[in-house]
Amino acid sequence: MALIGSDIGFARKLLENGEIIAIPTETVYGLAGNALNVDAIINIFKVKNRPFFDPLILHIGKQEDIEKYGTDIPAVLFQLAERFWPGPLSLIVKKNEIIPDIVTSGLPTVAIRMPDNKLTLSLLNKISFPLAAPSANKFGRVSPTSPAHVDKQLGNEIQYILDGGPTKIGIESTIVKFHQNQLMILRKGAISAEEIAEATGIFPVMANEQSKVETAGQLNKHYATQTPIKIIDFQSFKKEYFVKNVCLLKFNTYSKEFPHEHQRILSPNSELTEAARNFFQFLHELDELKFDLILAELVPDKGIGKAINDRIRKAAATFEQ
Repeated sequence: MALIGSDIGFARKLLENGEIIAIPTETVYGLAGNALNVDAIINIFKVKNRPFFDPLILHIGKQEDIEKYGTDIPAVLFQLAERFWPGPLSLIVKKNEIIPDIVTSGLPTVAIRMPDNKLTLSLLNKISFPLAAPSANKFGRVSPTSPAHVDKQLGNEIQYILDGGPTKIGIESTIVKFHQNQLMILRKGAISAEEIAEATGIFPVMANEQSKVETAGQLNKHYATQTPIKIIDFQSFKKEYFVKNVCLLKFNTYSKEFPHEHQRILSPNSELTEAARNFFQFLHELDELKFDLILAELVPDKGIGKAINDRIRKAAATFEQ
């Protein structure tokens, strides 16, 4: 298994030697490598079993670094960086030619963000290159929000997990681009459309789900557990689900028909930020219990709840016939 610790110096040495490691962010743990080192990037794709058509996100340590790795950046994206960085927002910009094509899957644009984690920011500001860092898990599986999640999936394939404890947000970054005078959300995440509109005066539109892959997290099937997931409305609960080995993922209340140990409540306080923080953790827990089926409830579809529901739908889509 991988070594788990908080030694930034050791992490830096591995990265400078072309190795890949797991790093903490405020969203999920990332599988990080030198974004300017093609061999390191190839290794990220191989370890994750990630298809090469799915681009990676660049992580930087200072806001002004966006101008090192992006060009012709619209003013509105600088506004968003000023408002939300460090934080869970990725901005798509025209890439600088020093970024290898493999990072962007051959596209002329790259997604960049500045994560809000002290350990990782300290690391980023001690190295001379950006980090490419998709989620530190096998492609299409449940995202990792703790070192233990990373170790279970990738511990035999990487040397080091930089331990920042549990992630504080638990849902991936929102990904935004500016095209034809319009802000567009390519992936729902921790920053809502309403927050983006408040910061810029422009209400963003959602990218067409059938459009080509331009950035991470756009595939319709993703975030999959080993256990099948089905979305249901607990108000019209069917008796056919009263079987022995079923568990529930609910928003704020227990179901009387099932034992509590067969249920996970995302937020007893009905707080969507708490629900987001618990979401992937609870999927990992329910998967460990080896149920035959996870019955999931959608949360209120507002704010970060839209991102949670996006993950629930994509996880369930993996098992649809």
